[in-house]
Formats: sequence, structure tokens, C-alpha cells
Amino acid sequence: MFDENSRYVKCSTVQVEMVNGARVLAVKLRRLPYVPGKLTETKGTDRLDIMAHRRYKDGTKFWHVADANTELEANRLVERERNENPLVQEETRFIVVPES
Repeated sequence: MFDENSRYVKCSTVQVEMVNGARVLAVKLRRLPYVPGKLTETKGTDRLDIMAHRRYKDGTKFWHVADANTELEANRLVERERNENPLVQEETRFIVVPES
């Protein structure tokens, strides 16, 4: 059902009934494990898949970085809103990059 490197490959599944009566297989929610890591500054063009490639030599493991930061929407970790006012400085942001 999931690729070997998916965050959901080890999750349990359950059958649920939809509003229209159809039964479908759903993945149970998983608890996020505690993941020790190193605080890493994110910069304007950083992307989680690139950071994961640097760390694991596999960009599809971006979700390891997201899990370490307990962010449900992974891309929010590196998103930056550009302010049109040139006097406003970007804030420094840090995320946890897992050690292993």
C-alpha cells in the first residue's frame, strides 16, 4: 500500500464506513516519536527535501525532519512570507534536524 520509505508503512489500518455507505481502508493516526536533533537555521530558499537529501542521501525522507518538529504541514517549516516593506527584516528561524 505504501512505499518502504513512507512514514505510513508501519501504521495500522482500519475499515471505516463513508457517508455514502462505502467501506474504505484508512490509516490510523500515528503518534509522533521524540526525535533528538540539531537546531538548524533555515534560510530563504531551503526546502525539506533538499535538507533530507543532505542528511540522509534521500530527499523522500523529508518527513523525518517534519516529525522532529511536530509540524503537520511540513512545508510550513521553511515557508517565508515576503514583506513588501524593505525595512522589515526577516526573522531567523530554526528547525530540528534529526541526528539519525
